[in-house]
Amino acid sequence: MIPVIANTGSRRLRLRAGALTILMAVAAAALAESAPPNAAGTPGSTPAADCLESGDGYFRARVAGAIDARINWPNSGTKCQGETKSVPPGVRMSFQRSVKAKPDLLFVFGLTGVREGQAVRATGANLTLIVQGTPKIFGTLGDSRCTVDSLTQRRLRTPGAYRVEARGFCTQPAHAVRGTDAVLVSTFEFAGLVNYGTAAGAGTAAQVSR
Repeated sequence: MIPVIANTGSRRLRLRAGALTILMAVAAAALAESAPPNAAGTPGSTPAADCLESGDGYFRARVAGAIDARINWPNSGTKCQGETKSVPPGVRMSFQRSVKAKPDLLFVFGLTGVREGQAVRATGANLTLIVQGTPKIFGTLGDSRCTVDSLTQRRLRTPGAYRVEARGFCTQPAHAVRGTDAVLVSTFEFAGLVNYGTAAGAGTAAQVSR
């Protein structure tokens, strides 16, 4: 969450400015990665996709505040990606519709303490929510506002790939990078892909899960 900063010194202002800079750079990277080339090699056209080859991926969430939506995305037409992250150690997972919806949302979760093949309970989750095609970006900027109740993993046929299923909630909102808007993702549940063979974040994109 972007903190409310009182006039208590320049150090806090510098920390807030640094956090906002990281989040904005990360959002730009996430948006670029979310629009792969089409068959002709033209950027910006996302083909229809399935989350998991096994057909049992999904993403559901309740979003309120500046965005009011009940998300219920099935495996078909949902794009999901996942990889390891290093700071703090865990995994980073993203979900969006390959067939554009309104609002066109991209959810990115940074899950703390998740290791290959292991089940997890009551772990922290950082959330970044991007309204694609607009300047609206929301972030918790930390993993203390959202919690994953339970997480299980199932090995897939691809070496290092797992189906990761989780459910959780947020107790405090994600605040806008610019302006005073906020969104609360009160509940979320998903089943998506994590590839532990993917390098643990390179460059700016590695910061999304902090």
